[in-house]
Amino acid sequence: MSAPLYNQQILRLATSIPHVDRLDPADATVEKRSPVCGSRVTVDVRMDAEGRVAELGQLVRACALGQASAALMGEHAVGRTPEELAAARDALSAFLAGERDDPGEWPGLDLFAPARPHKARHASIRLAFEAVAEAAAQARATAA
Repeated sequence: MSAPLYNQQILRLATSIPHVDRLDPADATVEKRSPVCGSRVTVDVRMDAEGRVAELGQLVRACALGQASAALMGEHAVGRTPEELAAARDALSAFLAGERDDPGEWPGLDLFAPARPHKARHASIRLAFEAVAEAAAQARATAA
């Protein structure tokens, strides 16, 4: 029997999204939207002198899976480089698509294993990671 798509851990994370205050000004802001379900995540970043995320803000309007993903992203994004964020995004995408057996090194992403057969849910799960990776890359490019 397969694990439930929505479980207690997903629902707990969905109600505990960190960094919900938007940053103004931000070094970069990116909004990502899922055309399938309408979920939307906006991420603001400020980078430090070493090119790592120093501050994060996010506005999450998504289903419980998207909210849980934003919570996991938000818990661990501060201090990360654009390369680390892009690697996490890519590993999560490959994991959901069945192209790899694990979701990479980002803590907690194995929670989304039950969503792998539900392709319509993948976009919402990826939104926060796509937005933060793109925002960090934009901030670095602007600073250069």
